[in-house]
Amino acid sequence: MNLPNKLTVLRVLLIPFFIFFIMIDSIPLNILWGGIVFGVAAITDLIDGRLARKYNLITNFGKFLDPIADKILVMAAVLCFCAKGWIDVIAVFVILTREFVVSGLRLVVAGEGVVVPAGIWGKLKTASTMAAIGVIMAIEFFLVDIFAIDFNFYIINEIIIWICAVLTIISGVTYVYAYKDYINPEN
Repeated sequence: MNLPNKLTVLRVLLIPFFIFFIMIDSIPLNILWGGIVFGVAAITDLIDGRLARKYNLITNFGKFLDPIADKILVMAAVLCFCAKGWIDVIAVFVILTREFVVSGLRLVVAGEGVVVPAGIWGKLKTASTMAAIGVIMAIEFFLVDIFAIDFNFYIINEIIIWICAVLTIISGVTYVYAYKDYINPEN
């Protein structure tokens, strides 16, 4: 197994640790530890693809697992945040629906022998969502836990996650439009 694939596998293996730290409030500095784990996982996402392209280490395994690892990491984060009451369930539903629609589209298109590459909107969606997850954790850790600021940060978290949801919708629509012929009910 090459290094980019090992980094992708590491990202998947870090997800349960992220969930554990975020969800178990009795662990001292749990959000900080969850943020560190998430940060390491997000960095592996930045590095694995670049290494694979730069050193011609692209494999079918990597093409398969990398987008799945990204989706699982993001889904784990938004579901945990929703469970903790940090963000709204509707935004989470929008984000998860897009992930399932695009994944289904990729399967249909792959059945026709076509690989759906990550488009600019998909990359922007992933980067903004990863950043938003980091910002929400920073708000909850520093402003709520450490400084105990008496303010309801839910609305700020909502604005952040809805920006991601809008980018998620745009990204999903661009994928569906680009590959609409493969899901035409007449075919």
